[in-house]
Amino acid sequence: MTVTTETRAAVLHDVDAASARRAGRTGRGSNGGDQRVPVAVGSTAVLLLGALYCLLPVAWVLIASTKDASELFSTFTFAPSTHLWDNIVALTEYRDGLYWRWMLNTALYAGVGAIISTYVSALSGYALAKYTFPGKGVVFKVLLMGVLVPGVILAIPQYLLLAQAGLTNTYWSVLLPQLISPYGIYLARIYAAAAVPTDIIESARTEGARELYIFHRIALPMMGPGLVTIFLFQFVAVWNNFMLPYIMLGNDELFPITVGLSGLLNQGASLPAMYTLVITGALLSVVPLIALFLVLQRYWRVDLAAGAVKA
Repeated sequence: MTVTTETRAAVLHDVDAASARRAGRTGRGSNGGDQRVPVAVGSTAVLLLGALYCLLPVAWVLIASTKDASELFSTFTFAPSTHLWDNIVALTEYRDGLYWRWMLNTALYAGVGAIISTYVSALSGYALAKYTFPGKGVVFKVLLMGVLVPGVILAIPQYLLLAQAGLTNTYWSVLLPQLISPYGIYLARIYAAAAVPTDIIESARTEGARELYIFHRIALPMMGPGLVTIFLFQFVAVWNNFMLPYIMLGNDELFPITVGLSGLLNQGASLPAMYTLVITGALLSVVPLIALFLVLQRYWRVDLAAGAVKA
């Protein structure tokens, strides 16, 4: 009887101790939750401020494009007007639709350049990730150095090289320098190392498949989400590029939108009506980028970040 009583007392003591520990954990959890709430609110506020900072210029362009030349500087900044269509018509009529020629040129530079650059990046990144050859480490280090070098620094040397070849003031002078993207190759190398299993490549080789067949039929589909990201980065970079076409081109019929709108902006100093054309043109130039992001958004994955961790 004495043993039973002592055992019961020990059990009750253990239960009380466990309840106390549970209550302590609950209290600490609630206090931690209370502490995390201000952090979450602060993070959300920072994100909202960042979004506002990025979207405010876009909102200004949208509203300013609805005003005519007399309202642009005489009315409240964020007060919309009703002249958007008139500005689009005036922009279309400027030099027989030269703006839309700039838009087509930009689509050519960005579309063709981004597609070829993505393919070259995929092929190069796959080779760096899955092949072993002498000097591989040196090639990768040089590639990283290329990522760190701003494109503006290379514009003058590229102009001198293409001038020697007689390719300046042509479409090729803008397309050729942008076909190789060190950053795109770097991303493709990381993604290929993580997304393409070496066992599958070895199995395909055992079955007698050639290397290009393995790349196009096996590796390339596996690298799809990463290549979409590379394509978008390169497309936006070419679409927004100003310095390279500004140096390479002299004929305004070959200009992309960035250089063409810059010329219109310079004319605005003597012709204030040009400012409305520039603002309307800037608004229309954003539309294709937004449409492209919306169309390709479903192909985006977090696998690229996961591949970077694995690599």
